[in-house]
Amino acid sequence: MNLLSAKNISHTFEYELFSDVELNLQEQESIAIIGMSGSGKSTLLHILSTLLKPDEGTISIFDENIYEMSNKKLLKIKRDSLGLVFQSHYLFKGFSAYENLEIASLLSQEKIEDKLLERLKIKECIKQKVTELSGGQQQRVSIARVLTKKPKIIFADEPTGNLDKETANEVMKLFFEYCEDSKAGMILVTHDESLAHMCNKVYKLENKKLIKIK
Repeated sequence: MNLLSAKNISHTFEYELFSDVELNLQEQESIAIIGMSGSGKSTLLHILSTLLKPDEGTISIFDENIYEMSNKKLLKIKRDSLGLVFQSHYLFKGFSAYENLEIASLLSQEKIEDKLLERLKIKECIKQKVTELSGGQQQRVSIARVLTKKPKIIFADEPTGNLDKETANEVMKLFFEYCEDSKAGMILVTHDESLAHMCNKVYKLENKKLIKIK
């Protein structure tokens, strides 16, 4: 099944970032986007994940143009089917790590799985306040929150930026297993080429074009 397709995507801020971007994401597929700092990788991810509207082009999710669907339907897709992981964790700071996961669990009506907490090595600290956690622990809680809601598409912007290499590799392995088992897909933005090449496909954003290199 085609989870997402982008056609003729162009966008400009003070200058043209990219034009005529084409991308398709299938079930059980992972795509990495690499490129120099300032090339527009994060902006493209924001467009693909519905956070930003491009100057030109269309985004379809589950074979339906998101710019033609009702706000209500798009909000439901964002809530139920899209998972966003950023380098900044955006956790609720007044809450414990577990309470952050409970919010995702309540909204999605999915259970918090002990196995997931163990894989991310956060089971021991899950009752602590977010502000008491290290940056790496906060990032892993953020990843657990996204995976708890069981999204069909994961959008990840430097998701392992606060993690050591061993933990980063383990997190990537977890993402790949999730996509395989849940018939989901992932679009990853990273500057780490070794992580990028773990994905099924790799694209490079360069000279305003998105070029497939793997």
